[in-house]
Amino acid sequence: MKKTTNKPTLIPKMYCNLFGHDYQVTKKVTYHVKEYTCSQCKKELTTDSNGQLIELTPKFREINDILERIHTSRMERSKNKAVASSVY
Repeated sequence: MKKTTNKPTLIPKMYCNLFGHDYQVTKKVTYHVKEYTCSQCKKELTTDSNGQLIELTPKFREINDILERIHTSRMERSKNKAVASSVY
C-alpha cells in the first residue's frame, strides 16, 4: 500500500524559491475573499480579515465555506427581493 503526501516535489519547490510563487485564484468565496493555489508547488493561500495572504489551514477552509454559504444566501435573497419589488 502506497503512502501519499501533499508535500511538494523538489523541482517545483526550487522553482518557487528562485522565482517566487505563481498564485492563481481557485475559488471566489466572496467579492473580497478568495482562495489561491501556486501553479508550481500547489501551496494554498487565502485572504484574511485584513486582506493579507495567509496559508489555507483546515480552520480557514471551514471559515471560507461558511462565509461562502452566507454570502450566496444573501445574494439570492437580495435578488429575489429585487425581482419582487420590480413587480409591484
